[in-house]
Amino acid sequence: MRLVFMGTPAFAASCLAAVLETKHEVVGVYTKPDTPKNSGMKMIPSEVKVVAQAHGIPVYQPTSFRDDEVCETLKALAPDLIVAVAYGKILPQRVLDIPSLGCINIHGSILPALRGSAPVQWAVLQDLPETGVTAMYLNAGMDEGDIIDLRTTPIGEYETAGELMDRLASLGAALLQDTLAAIEAGTASRTPQDPALASYAPMLTKELSPIDWNRPARAILAQIRGLNPWPAATARLGGTEFKIWEARAYPELSDTTPGTLIGLTKKGLAVACGDGAILITKLQAPGGKAMPAADYFRGHPLQMEKPE
Repeated sequence: MRLVFMGTPAFAASCLAAVLETKHEVVGVYTKPDTPKNSGMKMIPSEVKVVAQAHGIPVYQPTSFRDDEVCETLKALAPDLIVAVAYGKILPQRVLDIPSLGCINIHGSILPALRGSAPVQWAVLQDLPETGVTAMYLNAGMDEGDIIDLRTTPIGEYETAGELMDRLASLGAALLQDTLAAIEAGTASRTPQDPALASYAPMLTKELSPIDWNRPARAILAQIRGLNPWPAATARLGGTEFKIWEARAYPELSDTTPGTLIGLTKKGLAVACGDGAILITKLQAPGGKAMPAADYFRGHPLQMEKPE
């Protein structure tokens, strides 16, 4: 089959690499425009663009598909199928109508749960026991198309969103290869989604970062894991606001006011929560590097008291 691939981040790059292992011909790759780094000093290509250029595949980076010329360029590639993975743009109907076999997507959740732009992170933030990847046909709605196939996986007790994303990228890549084979063979199924079961995973913002110590320990641990690697959970401890990268449950606790700094152990800093406590094991001070909490506070003594 002649394929056009659309995607942007590392998750999508893994899927593109998997497609390139098959016999199908990728005639073009669409990805978001390069982004500036360090206040615009250098333009950085997407991970998908890097893979495409390494294989000599033409790369297209339109800002939108409202332009007729952009759509005509895509039509001229004569794709049998468009594969979209974390592209970052919703495809209009006139794009969906171009390939003869339609458009498919690999989404990082068990649809119809967690439709939207950050399904992997919200699976962790909601402390779900499992998640997965879904192959579906695209329609004009947001992640509402018919399901072709899916794969599930348990979420580790202390697995971060970044770690889970890496695992799902591999799972999604394998699912995509199987899906392409099924479409070519004419055996791909179509199962409509039940909208009554739909939930949503909106884009992350830094407003999610501050830790509220009145929340249960398990919810705070999920927040820390779900916001790693971006935007990171934050907490003000001893007058300094830290990024909190890793934490563990801390069961050794009597009734203590939420937010109280219980003590520094060999493994980290214990803080009381709404119920229970957590042990902060890895953090980052402003202008510093991420490091074990125990190492940091050995060099920066901290009074054990309720933080600001």
